Amino acid sequence: MSSIRVRAQIEGGVTNVRALISHPMETGQRRDQGGNTIPAHFITEVKAECNGKHVLTANWGPAISRNPYLSFQFEGAAAGDTLKLSWVDNKGDSDTTEVRIS
Repeated sequence: MSSIRVRAQIEGGVTNVRALISHPMETGQRRDQGGNTIPAHFITEVKAECNGKHVLTANWGPAISRNPYLSFQFEGAAAGDTLKLSWVDNKGDSDTTEVRIS
């Protein structure tokens, strides 16, 4: 199961994308109940492509909240086109999902 839930809808030539990413987004500064530092684990980059064309790169860091929400708009897509959204984190983990624009 993907860690990314995304919706992409086109209206008036503008595609509105809304995504929710399931990720712990630990800063590396919090401590657990035993007083040990919780290691940093956060998304460093999110990319979006529409039909293979790059439309967004977001460089993130530890200041982004747990289970981040991302919303953006772009022009040049049509209903039925494929939107690919992917992320990579500081531990090398990654995920990708694709949806059809409606």
